[in-house]
Amino acid sequence: MEQKIHQGRNVKRFREMLNIKQEALAYDLGKDWNQKKISMLEQKDVIEDSLLKQISAVLKIPVEAFQNFDEEQAVNLISCNFSDNAMFNNKIEVFNNNPIEEIKKLHEEKIALFERMLKEKDEMMVRLEKLIKDK
Repeated sequence: MEQKIHQGRNVKRFREMLNIKQEALAYDLGKDWNQKKISMLEQKDVIEDSLLKQISAVLKIPVEAFQNFDEEQAVNLISCNFSDNAMFNNKIEVFNNNPIEEIKKLHEEKIALFERMLKEKDEMMVRLEKLIKDK
């Protein structure tokens, strides 16, 4: 049995993920829209393509996301990829960084930066002095 994608529910999901209220979406869609109309839209199984394009532009989400997102498939995909057995297939790298060495490295980088800045300042002073003498 093929499950149909509920486009209105997808609009609601993405709107909520973006933390956008129905009133805000209605405002962005134009003066013909209000919160109640958005609520009714989110209950529709299928939404007209032109309206989906408008919503897509407002939420900055591709139209295909509303047309194709299936929560059940997404949960299944996540559970298959992140189950206990799947974890053994992933390479886990452990970085043993010595914090003191990292601080030393940062300190040396900072000293090098200051030295470059001083050199640039000295060069700029020489150029300025030359400009002043030429006038």
